[in-house]
Amino acid sequence: MSPWPVLCSVSSVCLVVGFVDWFYSGSVVLIFCGVVMLSLVLFQWWRDIVRESDQGWHTSYVASNIRLGMVLFIVSEIFFFFSFFWAFFSCSLVPGIEIGGVWPPVGIVPVNPFGLPLLNTAVLLGSGVSVTWAHHAVMFGDRKEGVWGLLVTISLGVYFTFLQVCEYFECSFTIADSVYGSLFYVMTGFHGVHVVLGTVVLLVALWRCFNFGFSTERHLGLEVGIWYWHFVDVVWICLFLCVYWWGS
Repeated sequence: MSPWPVLCSVSSVCLVVGFVDWFYSGSVVLIFCGVVMLSLVLFQWWRDIVRESDQGWHTSYVASNIRLGMVLFIVSEIFFFFSFFWAFFSCSLVPGIEIGGVWPPVGIVPVNPFGLPLLNTAVLLGSGVSVTWAHHAVMFGDRKEGVWGLLVTISLGVYFTFLQVCEYFECSFTIADSVYGSLFYVMTGFHGVHVVLGTVVLLVALWRCFNFGFSTERHLGLEVGIWYWHFVDVVWICLFLCVYWWGS
C-alpha cells in the first residue's frame, strides 16, 4: 500500500493550518513546513507513478482506475468551488444591513473586470488551446510539437499567476474588508493554487514528453493533466463572469 496519499493529506492539513496561523500571528513557519512536506511527497509520489508506468505496470485496468480517480478528484473539486459560489450568491443576492444592503458592499471598490481579469481570461483560454495542441501532437507521434505546446501552456500558466499577484497588489480592499473581500480572495486564491498545481503537473508531463516517456497509445499522465487544466479554465471563466463582471 502506498504511503503517499496519507502523507499528502497530512501535508495539506499542515499547509492549511499554517495559513490560519499566518492570519492570526503573522508567522509563516507552518506554511513553509507544509509547502516543503507537500512538495517532497508529491515528488516521491509522481516518481513512483512514472517508474510504474515505465516498467509496464500500468495495465488497462490500472489506467482505468487512474482515470476514475482523476474524475472523482475533479468532481470533488467542483463541489469545493460550488460551495464558495453558493456563499457568494447567497450574500450578493440578499445583501445584509451590515454591508449597507447593497452589493458590492459600501466602501468596496471592485476590480475592473475589463482590465487584468479580462487579460487573465484570454491567457487561460490561450493555454487551453495550446495544451490541446500538445495533446493532439502526442497522439499523432509528434514529440517536438508536443513539447512546444506544453512549453507554451506552462509559460501562460506562469504568466497568469504573475498577473494574479499583480492584481492583488492593486486591489483597494483586503481579505478582511467585509464578506466581499473574504470571498473574493478565497475564491481567486484557491483558483490560483489550482493553477500552480496544474502548472506543476504539466511540468512533469513536459519532462516525460521530452524524455520520450509518452507514445501515441500510452500518455495517461498527460491526459489526466489536461483534464485538470481544462477544469481550471472552466472555473476561471465562472469566476470572471460571476465575481468580476456580474459581482461588480
